[in-house]
Amino acid sequence: MEILGIIGVFIGILLIIWFSVKGLHIIIAAPLSALVVILANQMDIFGSLVGQENSFMTALAGFLINNFAIFLLGAILAQYMEKSNATVSIANFILGKVGMGSKYMIMVAIMAIAALLTYGGISLFVVMFALVPLAKRIFKQMDINWELFPIPFFLGAGTFTMSSLPGNPSVQNAIPTTALGTSLTAAPILGLIGSAVLLAFGLLYMKWCLDRSVKNGEHFDTYLEGKVDLKGVAGDVDESKLPSIWLSLAPIVTLIAIILIFSSVANIILVALAAAIILSAILYHSYIPSQNMTLNAGATGAIMPAFSTSSSVAFGSVLTLAPGFAVIQQAITSIPGSPVIGLAASSALLSGITGSASGAIGIMMNTLAPDYIAMGIDPELVHRITVIAAATLTAMPHSGVVITFNNLTGLSIKHGYIHQFIITNVAHLLALIAVLIASAFLY
Repeated sequence: MEILGIIGVFIGILLIIWFSVKGLHIIIAAPLSALVVILANQMDIFGSLVGQENSFMTALAGFLINNFAIFLLGAILAQYMEKSNATVSIANFILGKVGMGSKYMIMVAIMAIAALLTYGGISLFVVMFALVPLAKRIFKQMDINWELFPIPFFLGAGTFTMSSLPGNPSVQNAIPTTALGTSLTAAPILGLIGSAVLLAFGLLYMKWCLDRSVKNGEHFDTYLEGKVDLKGVAGDVDESKLPSIWLSLAPIVTLIAIILIFSSVANIILVALAAAIILSAILYHSYIPSQNMTLNAGATGAIMPAFSTSSSVAFGSVLTLAPGFAVIQQAITSIPGSPVIGLAASSALLSGITGSASGAIGIMMNTLAPDYIAMGIDPELVHRITVIAAATLTAMPHSGVVITFNNLTGLSIKHGYIHQFIITNVAHLLALIAVLIASAFLY
């Protein structure tokens, strides 16, 4: 029955990916795929799905308990920025500084904003809520195919500022510090090498995709294929009634400042978001049609991304509890050859299976990392290799980040996902190869 359990794990993964490709919502796809894993592994059906401990529902609820406030406050802040047309002012400011002559430099500017925000400690989900409406207006004004937006966004927020740049405060980079006693700057030379590869590849790929898009005559709404954009950009606005650039930037600057100054305070992200929302409500009072409508739109907009992501996390939880997964995990640790190669392969495969880099790193730190440390591998090397390798298969169709991103942008597996996969997974694979080669000389 061990073989059946292993097969069930892989069928469950393939099934949730297939459902995603076919357009079935993750809230439905996740429990259905989890049920296949449960049945194949002869787990208690009701206990595994709706039990009060170690079940699909407890994992879903646990994620919501820990993260729903971030989704809610982030969505409300995004609505204030959008309804007040603060995003229009910021977009005009960026276009004025960078110029309308280069679509590529506009995309580089968006990438830089995403990188600065995430390296400054802003949650990826919060950056998503804040940047999507701003970027969408810029892409429309510059007539850049919206399908290309994943490239600058994930290059800035989901590559070097997530996995390799020394000192980055991402969850992925922070998890190993507790388990290994390392710091956020672990293996700094390797981190810089990885960052250079990620940035160089990303910029080249972005230029190539943009040039091809322009050559093919694509426009902002080409990705819609004639369909109505349900998450469209508002029409023309009266430029004389826009908030000033300083008013427009004030909530975002406040958000960043509070997080940076009080970074050691528990749940500071919630305090910072709340402060930014209160400031927005005051500053934009005369620019928005209704406070109630803005708050309601934010609350409504938070529900689907939050439940979608939590459903993906819940599927991953059931997966890791399956007996078949334990067998796979043991097989991964037994990969022959260099232990450093085995470390990288283990982290990458676990990331692909769970659809989560942070989930894979957590498993590695709790179960496998001590074995590699016992083999004599430097803890800093274990830290950096694990984090970079975990990003090589993190942008999977069943990944919570991918699902939330598609919900917010109106993109899909068919439109835009290929860029998420290449700019995150493929780029990290190249960075991992470079780091592994360098580690052979440095460690």
